[in-house]
Amino acid sequence: MRTSAQSTAPTARTARIRRFAVPGLCAAGAAAAALTLAPSPAHASEPVSHSAAASAGVSAAGVAAQADAIGEKAGKATDTDELDSWIRESLKIMDAKGIPGSYEGLHSNIMRESGGDPEASNDWDVNAQNGTPSKGLLQVIQPTFDAYHVPGTPEDLTDPVANITAAANYAADKYGSIDNVDSAY
Repeated sequence: MRTSAQSTAPTARTARIRRFAVPGLCAAGAAAAALTLAPSPAHASEPVSHSAAASAGVSAAGVAAQADAIGEKAGKATDTDELDSWIRESLKIMDAKGIPGSYEGLHSNIMRESGGDPEASNDWDVNAQNGTPSKGLLQVIQPTFDAYHVPGTPEDLTDPVANITAAANYAADKYGSIDNVDSAY
């Protein structure tokens, strides 16, 4: 419980903490928790707090090594240019079809949902237990993909452009835009 004298504003340290959705953590493994100590790209030039790393029992070098291992385990896109091209192709289709969304909104959701792995699959949540695992860059289930598939893209749930565009179409219908999504949707 906060007293009136305590500030509710985030501290400089907590403002830099990365947040991950549970599916993202599960997909990447328990080592992903160590990434919460890594600075965001905007703070990459700042050193990792030794007290924060020490309190978690992880060195800055350990955080970097775990981040590399997580990237390999998560099977993230092997080429950032490839991910960039999928997003840009989807944005062209979205623009032509009147589906709102931005590069930043798509990219941040992709990184949270799949780490950039077009073959990512969630095999543990309620959807998976019911036989419809979330798949692809934006972790879409087959019934949602079928309902929000955008003509002109492949009818393949794990096709990167089709997955992104269908997910953005769904998010536009439910939330106004993929830009309004900041957690599992």
